Amino acid sequence: MTHGTEPTHRLVRTESGRIHLVEQGSGPLVLLVHGFPESWYSWRHQLPVLAAAGYRAVAIDVRGYGRSSKPAATDAYRLTELVADNVAVVHALGEESAVVVGHDWGSPIASGSGLLRPDVFRAVGMLSVPYTPRGGPRPTELFARMGGEDEFYISYFQEPGRAEAEIEPDVRGWLAGLYAALSAETMPGPDEPAPYFVSPGGTLRERCPADRLPGWLGEADLDFYAGEFERTGLTGPLNRYRNMDRDWADLADHDGAPLTQPSLFIGGVLDVTMSWLSDAVKAFPATLPGLVSSHLLDGCGHWVQQERPEETNRLLLDWLAGLPR
Repeated sequence: MTHGTEPTHRLVRTESGRIHLVEQGSGPLVLLVHGFPESWYSWRHQLPVLAAAGYRAVAIDVRGYGRSSKPAATDAYRLTELVADNVAVVHALGEESAVVVGHDWGSPIASGSGLLRPDVFRAVGMLSVPYTPRGGPRPTELFARMGGEDEFYISYFQEPGRAEAEIEPDVRGWLAGLYAALSAETMPGPDEPAPYFVSPGGTLRERCPADRLPGWLGEADLDFYAGEFERTGLTGPLNRYRNMDRDWADLADHDGAPLTQPSLFIGGVLDVTMSWLSDAVKAFPATLPGLVSSHLLDGCGHWVQQERPEETNRLLLDWLAGLPR
């Protein structure tokens, strides 16, 4: 495949199922891993640009999403399983190594891939969610302390079926509200209720904007995302949140471990994640000794590569160009 061709959709087989991917270009492999609630489509602005620059760009549907396998067991979505999927994709494509780049949940999946399989993943890019080594209390205990009378969204997601009952009757409307709530141009103001907490007896959606879409999200884009989740349901994607305590236990031998490969971080100044995890960013000199560059984009919210595609592309290409091949 040459870098001038159109994207190719394909399924690759893994030990535990199949992963759907979209591939474009040829050259060194760059594996793109999306977050919640997204799909390979969240990298639509990066695939052709990476391909034109001489890279083999591959965006996957993470396990549980899109056309990838959707195991029934909750613990099938633990981090170690998703790392194994990433390794299987690299090998199924006939490669020995790759650069891995992730956004939102894809960021800890990418950093976990680099941490657990440094023999395969030679560099790690992280968008929106900074690297945070395993440590501290059990995650669900930490989240339970947040919000006072309100419930933090990750705690709200823990009970199987609860969030699904809110989302699945109107997937399109729920997605539109969440995308708007975390986008710079449409997020609620500082005096409005925070959209990542749930009032007693309430829902997440009631705190999200219901009357506007951010400029990066066209009606056709929203239709694509909604169609994917209307077909698959939300249980697989939500099961990622339901494995955080398992991940914490699985990574006990890596407590406090730095990520040593060449790395990149890009976040949005207006992304609330930057306030929750500001200490993680400050700790980069210790936790990311191979950090090449770190960028916070002014006027940008959570959906970095979709809100600011041109700037994200430039930063990715500059970073990739400096990596040893």
